[in-house]
Amino acid sequence: MTGQALLNMLSDIGVTTLIAIGLLCFLVVTIRNLVSTIQLILAARIFATRIRPARRSYDLWTRYADLALPVSVIAPCFNEELSIADSVRALLALEYPDHEVILVNDGSSDGTLQTVIDEFDMRPIEREQLADLQRTRILGVYGSARYPNLILIDKQNGRKADAVNAGLGFAAAPLVCVIDADSIIEPDGLLRAAEPFMADDGRLMAVGGAIRIANGSIVNGGHVREIRLPGQWLARFQILEYLRAFLTARMANARLGMLMLISGAFGMFRRAVLVDIGGYRHDTVGEDLEIVTRIHRRMREEGRPYRVDFLPEIICWTDAPATWTGLRNQRARWQQGALETIGRHSPMLLRPRYGRIGMVGLPLLIIEDVLGPPCELFGYLLIPILYFMGVESGIVVLAFFSLTVLFGTALSLATLALEEVQLRRTPKAKDLLMLGIAAIVENLGYRQANLAFRLYGVWRFVKKDVRWASAGRAGFTRA
Repeated sequence: MTGQALLNMLSDIGVTTLIAIGLLCFLVVTIRNLVSTIQLILAARIFATRIRPARRSYDLWTRYADLALPVSVIAPCFNEELSIADSVRALLALEYPDHEVILVNDGSSDGTLQTVIDEFDMRPIEREQLADLQRTRILGVYGSARYPNLILIDKQNGRKADAVNAGLGFAAAPLVCVIDADSIIEPDGLLRAAEPFMADDGRLMAVGGAIRIANGSIVNGGHVREIRLPGQWLARFQILEYLRAFLTARMANARLGMLMLISGAFGMFRRAVLVDIGGYRHDTVGEDLEIVTRIHRRMREEGRPYRVDFLPEIICWTDAPATWTGLRNQRARWQQGALETIGRHSPMLLRPRYGRIGMVGLPLLIIEDVLGPPCELFGYLLIPILYFMGVESGIVVLAFFSLTVLFGTALSLATLALEEVQLRRTPKAKDLLMLGIAAIVENLGYRQANLAFRLYGVWRFVKKDVRWASAGRAGFTRA
């Protein structure tokens, strides 16, 4: 064989390999889009056929005030001196007949601890720790002289999972609500989250709610007073992502019995099940996904009937990353956490014993978080390369473009329409129009950047880098 023949053969092998990779990318993206379409259709059907919950807080209170189970609200905080007082007041003011607020100071290095002590007249108390789940040392427990349902736990720094576990150990109520101290739950959110537990026969393990982005909205006294569209396009793109995630994916997955993620910003759990499985894991950056997956695993292994539910009327407002660096850190952390959970619970994969979670839920998570990001990103790179090499026709390039850009835009617009018809949380028609424009523009750089950030998360997972990277939030706009 001549040298030229060898080069031609190697070139043919390279082209064949690139084509094979391109077809794999095309297949994976097709499956992801098919799943998203099914979720959207199912979510729309659920919204159209379900019994609507009470719209007014007064109606909720009238129906359920006498039935409400006690709730312990666990709010870990770290270096939140400027906003912690408003956050605690908002938690204390939640419309609920019997709830305690357990604020856990996770070794803050600023004045967070002293601010809470001064603002709420906190004094050292004796309180029994019912479960020892945290790994760091408890430095002090405080009670308020003015608010008997406010408890402050001061502990050494151990990150969020450790702080939640510390709060869980001191919680006395049968239900616990885990919420970020810098998130804002609407006043009736606690009652809406507890409502499904009131008529439950013990099968309901956890309930999640919708997370909405508060960037640009007016916040006063720990409440969102006026919903506004953020001026930054970066935040607008994230609004669309959150709508797609919560109004379609989680709505559909909950109905199918495959909900594997309750956001760490807000979730309601039976305290007993969290204690039984040992609380949140300390060795993952995706503790919210891991804890729900572990609940599924434990219930399946014990053969116990159970449910994990989602209610879109439970609204928790959060501050989204305002910089590309912050967004990169957040998305890389999500990706790394997903990979850690998949690896830790891989024995569930494709095993009938674990039902829909093992046979469908985990495989879809692998497609979404393991195969999806590199396949879509490589597809953007490979298809043009093959086209300019004269290998692929313009029809293939157009097909991949339609599968990604056009489909993504259509999915976002359909989700916006669903939100407007069912929930109407976007008050102005102009804001809807701007979000519609964002649904188109996000495909021209933002989507691809997110894929790159996800690959950065894969790299962190491979390196076993568990350092916490800040999301660089801008803070709420206050009146």
